[in-house]
Amino acid sequence: MFVSPAYAQAAGGGDSGLYSLLPLVLIFVVFYFLLIRPQQKKMKAHRTLVEGVRRGDRVVTAGGVIGTVSKVVSDSELQVEIAEGVRVRVVRSTIQDILAKTEPADKGKSGDKGETAPATPANDADTGGPIGKIGAGLAKILGVGKSTK
Repeated sequence: MFVSPAYAQAAGGGDSGLYSLLPLVLIFVVFYFLLIRPQQKKMKAHRTLVEGVRRGDRVVTAGGVIGTVSKVVSDSELQVEIAEGVRVRVVRSTIQDILAKTEPADKGKSGDKGETAPATPANDADTGGPIGKIGAGLAKILGVGKSTK
């Protein structure tokens, strides 16, 4: 009854439209740098990983199945051996990670001229060095390793 109507005051100027959009623009910029850009980088890295899968690579699928690529069926499918004699076809994009990568056939042959790396002993016990003697003594005490009989 005794309440008088309240009227809104007129806006102070023409720049208020830009000031009202500024928080939205700032939110979009923050989302871009914190969410969108890292996701795009992750997708690009996954795409290059999937494109580099070759026969012989040990891979993990998105379902958690670990296997060895036995055949590249097409650009979108791989044949993965998950157990001895058990092969499944998987979509290439479901490859989550590569555990062991095979070397290209021509990579090791260029420029080595038949040279081989020197053989290294399996452990220091074979060399007769001080660590080898200690290790051999411990192995003898614990009854582990090669027998000397």
